[in-house]
Amino acid sequence: MNNLSYFTKTKLVWVILSLSLLSACATKTPDNLIPVQVNHVSQAQAWEMQGKLAVRTADDKFSTNLYWLHTADINELKLTTMLGTTLLSLTTEEGVAKLEVDGKVYQHDDAQELLTEITGWSIPVNALPLWITGQAAQDDKIINQDLQLRPTVLLSEKDSPPWRVEFNSWQKQSGAEIPRLLELTREQLRLKIQISQWQALSATTLATNNQKK
Repeated sequence: MNNLSYFTKTKLVWVILSLSLLSACATKTPDNLIPVQVNHVSQAQAWEMQGKLAVRTADDKFSTNLYWLHTADINELKLTTMLGTTLLSLTTEEGVAKLEVDGKVYQHDDAQELLTEITGWSIPVNALPLWITGQAAQDDKIINQDLQLRPTVLLSEKDSPPWRVEFNSWQKQSGAEIPRLLELTREQLRLKIQISQWQALSATTLATNNQKK
């Protein structure tokens, strides 16, 4: 990646705070995916979620709407205002990450590195699809579990310093148990994610075939 302009976190915070009233994201589900019910999150071929993200650093803090579409081929993350204005869009497809922010578009082969370089925040976007669904990555160390053997605290040991992930409450959506509220901390950076809607998705052809069986 060459000659990337630096987008300061202060500027992004100012934009978000100036539009701080929040409501649900209005992003449309792709036409080739339909809602399905699953018994466990690992059965979801794809999923989308809506919620809120709160970020606190040593110098700044902000909250915004969060939308995430996750499939085997595509990850699409959006931060939006109550009016549906997209403040930040991060899409990964076919090994290419594209970040749209402040009217500019940046590309990189790693979404997490791209987001860190442009915004100044080391948000773990590569690991979040698992954590959002209450699952631990292979390199994660589960510190505590609840009576249902769901993780309550884990450490991402592949990162230095490690991320600490706390699953504060759970809920049932699309037939599966998923976190309602999770908190991520790493040194002076703290992220809180509140999941208001999580929908398991399946390709239309696959879902139709399953219904016929």
